[in-house]
Amino acid sequence: MTDRPAITPSEPSAPEPETPPRVEPRPIEPGPGFEKWMGFLSSFVAPLTLVTALLFYFGYVSTREFFRYFGVDVDIIGLSSQEFVMRSPGALFIPVMVLTLLAAAAILGHRALRKWLLAQQRRAQRRVIGILAWTGIGFILAGLALAFLVPFLPGWTYGQLLTPLFLAIGAGLAAYASATVRALDPSGGGRGVVVLLVLVMIAGTFWSTATIAQWWGLGQARSLAADLTTLPAVVLDTRERLYPGNDDITFQQLGDEASVGDPAAAPQTFGYRYFGLRLLAQGGGRLYLVPDSWSPDASTLVVPYDDVRVRFRFVPDADPPAP
Repeated sequence: MTDRPAITPSEPSAPEPETPPRVEPRPIEPGPGFEKWMGFLSSFVAPLTLVTALLFYFGYVSTREFFRYFGVDVDIIGLSSQEFVMRSPGALFIPVMVLTLLAAAAILGHRALRKWLLAQQRRAQRRVIGILAWTGIGFILAGLALAFLVPFLPGWTYGQLLTPLFLAIGAGLAAYASATVRALDPSGGGRGVVVLLVLVMIAGTFWSTATIAQWWGLGQARSLAADLTTLPAVVLDTRERLYPGNDDITFQQLGDEASVGDPAAAPQTFGYRYFGLRLLAQGGGRLYLVPDSWSPDASTLVVPYDDVRVRFRFVPDADPPAP
């Protein structure tokens, strides 16, 4: 019987050192937060109440400038909020289209710049960010300078638009550069600076849009004043003589026969009839009348309903369709 070899217990092998998990480098997001800020802006202007308030405001600004050209304060006409809202689309069409195209271009430019920055070294990235930041600061300083100079240059109307545009562009560039710095170094802070710059950009955009709405209202008034024949013609009978101070407005003295057949007017006759008037607006129990042609010496007549008798004549289309 053979002896079996003794089995020697094997010594436990030394544990192999654990390999630390490989940490993937975190990609750098140049201009990060841009889409987030765009989403913030879109969610900020989305509520229907805010949109209606903006439409009312810009409609009010353009309508106020329109009637100011004819020497009328829009607040005394008594237009409703709905009428101001309905007057706003014409004033907002161009600004909204331009802002929409600029927002699309900004998103495309941000993505292209992000792709380019990802392929660059940190030094090149900071150089590009510095250019954006200093360009924005330059625009802001130019806007602040114009804000102080424009009141002393009343004849330079473009300054009223360039001032808010420079502030909005400068604040937008500076906010983008600051957000990019935060992405490269999250521990650097600066979130409050980005928020403040975005608010300045929104305020500058709002200011610019209000200026364009104001110009649009003035342009509409000048266009109408060039051809007032598009307004309804008015024949006005009054009890007392008016002095409109315009040669285009003529009058005829009626006498007692003006009240014949009108029992309501029997106690007091309408003694004067005026021609050459057009209806500009009506509201608050008053008629706002302008002469057939507008001139530097023209003025708007404001007459109450209770003291006059009015006849309207609606002019047909000057170029009607062929039968």
